[in-house]
Amino acid sequence: MQLSESLENYLEAIFHIVNSKGAARAKDIALALKVNNSSVTEALRSLSKKGLVNYAPYDLITLTDEGKVLAKVVVKRHETLENFLTSVLSIEAEEAAEVACRMEHIVNENVIEKITALSAYVKANCPDWDK
Repeated sequence: MQLSESLENYLEAIFHIVNSKGAARAKDIALALKVNNSSVTEALRSLSKKGLVNYAPYDLITLTDEGKVLAKVVVKRHETLENFLTSVLSIEAEEAAEVACRMEHIVNENVIEKITALSAYVKANCPDWDK
């Protein structure tokens, strides 16, 4: 399923909130993404229509099974990119997180696999790479 960058960000935020709290509330999502409540409501309605979140107004929000799968893909792309930027390219953590957040939406699985392989190669064969 193809999602917009914005909806991927909502899925990722919900994933992290649910993992830390068990469920999310609209206000948790708004705080995490620094958006207003009406934007959260609109996104939740869209994600619910796509079968990715369990949502009802004023109720707890959780991911459906399909939503969890898609959220994990987005989180994996983000973490892979952030790790590559920090450990291979020696980008500072804050900048790496910001850049990874933008890149994660355009990089496909093939590129993620290649970045993962390159990161592993550098780690195994170039122990002094980042020094």
